[in-house]
Amino acid sequence: MTITVRTLTDAEERAAAIPALSELRIRIFRDWPYLYEGTTEYEAEYLAEFMREPGSALIVAQDGDAIIGAATASPMAGQKPEFQEPLRQMGLDFARIFYFGESVLLTAYQGQGIGHRFFDAREAAARAAGAAQTAFCAVIRPDDHPMRPEAPRDLHPFWRARGYAPVPGLTGTLDWQDVGDANESAHPMQFWMRDL
Repeated sequence: MTITVRTLTDAEERAAAIPALSELRIRIFRDWPYLYEGTTEYEAEYLAEFMREPGSALIVAQDGDAIIGAATASPMAGQKPEFQEPLRQMGLDFARIFYFGESVLLTAYQGQGIGHRFFDAREAAARAAGAAQTAFCAVIRPDDHPMRPEAPRDLHPFWRARGYAPVPGLTGTLDWQDVGDANESAHPMQFWMRDL
């Protein structure tokens, strides 16, 4: 298996990757902890909007020609108000913060250093943009959630090893439809940050 990890910069190449990326996001986010009941149409729109943002970074991992993982990042100033407002309320200058969107990777490819390469590439994009800090959000699920697996994968040690920490009191909410639900609902999101 030959795995490549690279940042897509060409607009046509990015656009051509959208269908595969949409399917990948639906597949990964359907599992714990996101339990996301999404549609490929919505994902395609989200990704196209994201990629139009100046300074955005799209990193893909491929096994041959197949996209098996991806990570995104962009200036926080171009993100939705749901992500900006909690930072504003804490008095943080979100113009100096680079936001890391999703980082998704098929289970069979985990534990091979691809996640580190995603973070390396996104942090490089943040530094190139002159950002002082990077941030991402992680969904908060209760320990007694009925769909919680017996032994869920805990990414906190990985994130901490990369220099990230949850910021006390810095949370937001994001709406989406959970698997098995008829409607969207609000989900609490914890911000994790580090200085560059």
